[in-house]
Amino acid sequence: MKTFKSALILVALGLLPMSAAADEISGADTAWILTSTALVLFMTIPGLSLFYAGLVRVKNVLSVLMQCFALTCLMSLLWFALGYTIAFGSPEVEQGAFIGDFGNAFFAAMTIDSVNGTIPATLFAAFQMTFAIITPALIVGGFAERMKFSAMLIFSSIWLLVVYSPICHWVWGGGWLAQRGLQDFAGGTVVHITAGVAAIVAAMVMGNRKGFSTVPMPPHNLAMTVTGAGMLWVGWFGFNAGSAVAADNSAAMALLVTHLSAAAGSLAWMGMEWIRHGKPSVLGIVTGMVAGLGTITPASGSVGPAAAVVIGLSAGVICYLATNYIKNKLKLDDSLDVFPVHGVGGILGTLCAGLFCSQALGIFSGNGFSDGVSSIGGQLSIQAIGVVSTFAYTAVATFIILKVVDAIVGLRVNEEQETEGLDLVLHDEKGYNL
Repeated sequence: MKTFKSALILVALGLLPMSAAADEISGADTAWILTSTALVLFMTIPGLSLFYAGLVRVKNVLSVLMQCFALTCLMSLLWFALGYTIAFGSPEVEQGAFIGDFGNAFFAAMTIDSVNGTIPATLFAAFQMTFAIITPALIVGGFAERMKFSAMLIFSSIWLLVVYSPICHWVWGGGWLAQRGLQDFAGGTVVHITAGVAAIVAAMVMGNRKGFSTVPMPPHNLAMTVTGAGMLWVGWFGFNAGSAVAADNSAAMALLVTHLSAAAGSLAWMGMEWIRHGKPSVLGIVTGMVAGLGTITPASGSVGPAAAVVIGLSAGVICYLATNYIKNKLKLDDSLDVFPVHGVGGILGTLCAGLFCSQALGIFSGNGFSDGVSSIGGQLSIQAIGVVSTFAYTAVATFIILKVVDAIVGLRVNEEQETEGLDLVLHDEKGYNL
């Protein structure tokens, strides 16, 4: 008792340090977001790295792995320097409609005691950093096997600051789309539409790979792709359920609907191939899984299990048809199908979030999981505005960035280098020495 009284006296005198933030931080929430941060980083390296590397030809396997690894490093530092403050600004400052204030450049407004909700602000910044890493890495699939490494680094750096961070602010940082009530729980607009649109614009600006549509370009190692796909599936639980930024019922529902949509997307894509080609493919089932995951992402905070299955099935069918249309009809070489899977999936999922969040739909609604949107039409119009504005801004800005980079260093390797392969030409190494 005497010790307790002494401590109280010291506190009153200001001599005993006490952290006001300590009582505001939830240990459970912090532990879950720490785990989620690791899971989302795991999605990029090694998940996405292996998924993409297995899909390219043997002469380019290292180039894709190198791009994903280098982007992880570079985007982390850019997020620390400017990306985070553009997206979220600094605390206790009223944020603008389009970008955050620059008071948190180099995390200047962040200390070990800073709090964001019920978790440390440093942890929130780290969690969001993993999203800023994987989004530019997704774009790699649009220009795989033909972009210069230097051009890729410059393009991705500008793109993160000019495209990703502002749109992140629009949706998650209190910007104009957030003010309108856009529902994008984990990145349908911020991650998937931006990456998909940037990839297809890059593919159009750079042109097709040499021999595209006339020379077979099968994946060189599907076992590697399946391994990466499995890692993506597991990591996506941190991506979606972690976006609840709490260890609560919202995170649990997001995890459940994410898994159901992935399973439904896989089977739907497999079924489409089976019907159209007579055999189901390994590549098809894992691509359907990614489509299911990408499509449920924006809706994972506003729909229930039944809607998740419908969304996953729709993703498997629609993204499959979009992939075939872009490659076979439009003859566009989005090398690893970033736009038809992520772009189309992000658009579909963002619109579905507006449809299925309404509790008027009974079993297909969020069942109280969302805030309860009574007007389906009203919410759908908000979702459509989010889709169109994200699509348009990303397309225009990406095109300008590509043209600037092309003027500085040139975007594409020459034909002889492309024939030889980027592994040797750009890195003087081979993926396999058997």
